[in-house]
Amino acid sequence: MRRKIEFCLVYRDMWQSAGKYMPTVEQLEKIAPVIIKMGCFSRVETNGGGFEQINLLFGENPNIAVRRWTKPFHEAGIKTQMLERALNGLRLNPVPDDVRELFFKVKKSQGVDIARSFCGLNDIRNIETSIQYAKAAGMISQASLCLTHSPIHTVDYFASLAEQLIAKGADEICLKDMGGIGRPVFLGKLVSRIKEKHPDIPIQYHSHAGPGFNVASILEVCRAGADIIDVGMEPLAWGMGHADVITIREMLYDAGFDVPEINMEAYMEARKLNQEFINDFLGYYINKQNRWMNSLLIKSGLPGGMMGSLMADLTVNCETINKYLKKEGRPTMTIDQLLVALFEEVAFVWPKLGYPPLVTPFSQYVKNIALMNITQRIKGKERWSMIADDVWNMILGKNGKLPGEIAPEIKAIAERENRVFVTENPHLMCENCLDEYREKMKAKGWDFGEDDEELFEYAMHPSQYEAFKSGQAKADFEADLAKRKAPKAVADAQLPEEITVELDGERYRVGIAYGNEMPAAATKTVKENSSKGKVEITAPLEGKFFLVKGAADTPVKVGQHVKKGEIVCYIEAMKTYNSICADADGVVAKICHANGDSVSEDDVLMLLDAE
Repeated sequence: MRRKIEFCLVYRDMWQSAGKYMPTVEQLEKIAPVIIKMGCFSRVETNGGGFEQINLLFGENPNIAVRRWTKPFHEAGIKTQMLERALNGLRLNPVPDDVRELFFKVKKSQGVDIARSFCGLNDIRNIETSIQYAKAAGMISQASLCLTHSPIHTVDYFASLAEQLIAKGADEICLKDMGGIGRPVFLGKLVSRIKEKHPDIPIQYHSHAGPGFNVASILEVCRAGADIIDVGMEPLAWGMGHADVITIREMLYDAGFDVPEINMEAYMEARKLNQEFINDFLGYYINKQNRWMNSLLIKSGLPGGMMGSLMADLTVNCETINKYLKKEGRPTMTIDQLLVALFEEVAFVWPKLGYPPLVTPFSQYVKNIALMNITQRIKGKERWSMIADDVWNMILGKNGKLPGEIAPEIKAIAERENRVFVTENPHLMCENCLDEYREKMKAKGWDFGEDDEELFEYAMHPSQYEAFKSGQAKADFEADLAKRKAPKAVADAQLPEEITVELDGERYRVGIAYGNEMPAAATKTVKENSSKGKVEITAPLEGKFFLVKGAADTPVKVGQHVKKGEIVCYIEAMKTYNSICADADGVVAKICHANGDSVSEDDVLMLLDAE
């Protein structure tokens, strides 16, 4: 008798692995009946991960989107599945327990059946609370093993994790092969070990195609006893995404498994719709290299789900590096050269950072450190000379226990900077905050939403939610999209996007618009000789300027005394906040930028009157 294998369409991850944005709610509703008509999916990944932040970024209410998107699948008897980051919820930094608990209640009420929970460090303490909250909300709790390939990540290591998660109450186990670097034979042994002890626990395998292992890996895990396989479909299969359902279905059928038929007429209709969405606006955020497979990923281990945003970020990083190289009269770098250098640097720094599995947010942290090291070394500085606060939190144990040991040179930097390593349970370090956000919403006259879903959204994504409510997020997205859609002749001409002008002794950075595009608002900058006698605090990298990185922080004000080494502001770059410290004791004389302003390397951020 053929053993049954089910398929899950990871629709959210298909888009995230390709580019930056998800389809709009109208587009999601348009394709849902076609996915159902395909007849081959028992599950569909509808939300989680970057999905809800992405809704907010282009000015769409994610709560409405989730409710409308999950509804047709429920009516068809197909389970819906979300991805969540345990301690980090739906974002890159820790989330208080009261927000996390509300999160599961909200998503269950919105129609989500399965909570796939993962901790990027595989710290059981982080996943345990997610299991509890999911089951209390009436959801199926699927606990993940974040797979990677290193000397310490053995079959015994992962089998022990699975055993502990099942003991904590997990209903299912997910093998989350986010980089697609799990070796097929290794994965088969792991599935066999889990199934030997827990034959009734469903195992779902999630793998990205990038390095090229995943078709063989899918066959091995199915032979070993896996029950559900995550798949994609064209035009968003392969590359940094997932194996196409057609290939996997045919392979497994030939291997003797009971797999569902695919309605090919519906498949082609869904393929056509996905291409329509790409042509509409999503394709402007998809880098062509994310459509390719790349064996270099085997060494670096970077996850497919991160590559969409990575390639967009890397373009800006390359431009910044080349500005410096041109100024120094040195040869510039191509994107390909920078990408190869990044892969090599990631492979170098990863063991020194304690072998964190390369999944959100820790894949971003390791990548950011690697990119900072490359940039700093180009400028003649040493490795590790710039480490963002979020990265330090990982290193110090504030996000959970790292699998491996931190390298001595990094420990030495921590000691020099008086940074303290911690072993406390991470979720106990986050103070509850829902009452604070309730009061803020009352003061603003904002509705809490059905089942407190708007309260949840605000508490989970404060800055993005405020930008959504003000309309700024939608305006910024539309301006960016208009720029990307500008005539090719304008893009090829590499015309300037801004100039600096002087008026009445003050300098202003002024945006330049082409065609129907609206220019960015002028921002005041600092005249070189106007800072005479003052201490300049300058930007060490390109990014966005912020006085604080969280709603609970108190911003520095003009007239305030600050000490040398004290944090005075932040630059947000590559999804992490980089602390900017005062270079001397002094009094803040001028703050040169507003929150959210884009700044270039070496821009003056603040002026101090030296003491």
